[in-house]
Amino acid sequence: MAAAAVHRDRLGLELSAASGEAARAFDDTVWAYVGFSREPGVPLKRALQADPAMPMALCLQGYFMHLMGLPGLIPKARAALASMQKTSAMNVREKMHAAALEAWCEGELERTCALLDGVLAEYPRDFLALKLANYLYFYMGDAKNVRDGPARALESWDEKMPGYGHLLALHAFGLEESGDYAAAERDGRRATGINPADPWAVHAVAHVMEMQDRAAEGATWIETLAPHWDTANFFRFHLWWHLALMHWSAGRPEEALKLYDARIWSDGSSENLSLCNDISLLARLEIAGIDVGDRWEAAAKVVREQSGGSVMAFVDAHYALALGSVPPLEKHGTTGRVHGAVGNAVCNAAVAWRDRDYARAVAALAPVRKELHRIGGSHAQRDLFTLILLDSAKKSGNATLVSAMHQERARLRPAGTLPAALK
Repeated sequence: MAAAAVHRDRLGLELSAASGEAARAFDDTVWAYVGFSREPGVPLKRALQADPAMPMALCLQGYFMHLMGLPGLIPKARAALASMQKTSAMNVREKMHAAALEAWCEGELERTCALLDGVLAEYPRDFLALKLANYLYFYMGDAKNVRDGPARALESWDEKMPGYGHLLALHAFGLEESGDYAAAERDGRRATGINPADPWAVHAVAHVMEMQDRAAEGATWIETLAPHWDTANFFRFHLWWHLALMHWSAGRPEEALKLYDARIWSDGSSENLSLCNDISLLARLEIAGIDVGDRWEAAAKVVREQSGGSVMAFVDAHYALALGSVPPLEKHGTTGRVHGAVGNAVCNAAVAWRDRDYARAVAALAPVRKELHRIGGSHAQRDLFTLILLDSAKKSGNATLVSAMHQERARLRPAGTLPAALK
């Protein structure tokens, strides 16, 4: 094996690699990941075949293990880290990434983000660090940093540089989650104009329309661009989920159910975001009075087959809904702290709601409802638990809480609509 030499990626960042072939394959992997390719593992395999000791290829392999969200893959992430740490041929940036991967392997997501932010402070064009930090901040419910990381990076970018549209899309979504809907829509539409196949850009604008209850416009936006983004990886199911929400918000739950069967439910999927899409929509449909038949059992079967432990509080809360029982929850690291503060209560409320024990659901969820952001996810995704609390309050006869919940939800979504059962 040739000794590592210095190569550069398409944004000029140095890479330690034994060959240009390995460096190019790694660079292709990063952009396959950023661009929601269905097979980012293919170029990564090429990179590691060309240079099994390439530090950043090993690091990205470890990151990918975490991104899959399966507890059984964490040992593989640690193994990739150990292989990376054995090489002495690492530059400063690569050593910083190794420290970030190590923190992630320890479950310390705040520290992981701080280390990735350290990378970005020195290397603001490190799109991998930016994308990973953005992902983790999102699942920690930190909308400010979801917005501000891309905002800082934009100062070091221009429209002629690779990835500019992807960067705008990240910023657009952060703006939306921070409540700046006009700016979010502006950047999201601009990003979509640059690259209509970027599902994150389409997604950012869809979120704006969801929060502003522009259901008809949102449905047109998603459907018109579908020929571009429907070639993406599992994230395409999430955009179909957004279209289903548009139907649900417009009082057409039957259409949302049809879309669930045709586009959203992916039989046998083990990807946790896809399962959360499924579970979330089934709950909303039941709240709207739709009989979902045996679809809960099908979702629960996949959860049981692929779970095996806790990774993120957001996912755990959805899995509790599907299973009708609280799954084993992480007690350590960031996820453990979130469960101690709010996640365990959300899981217990989800189980009580599935059991139709609405008073128990209220007792668990009402005290933590203003801390729901801590489980991560978007405003639109977390709205599910607001709806479950509202449904439970109404069915348990708690008129005072029903009134308070209507007022609280209206502050976030002034034009918000609800199914007749919740009005």
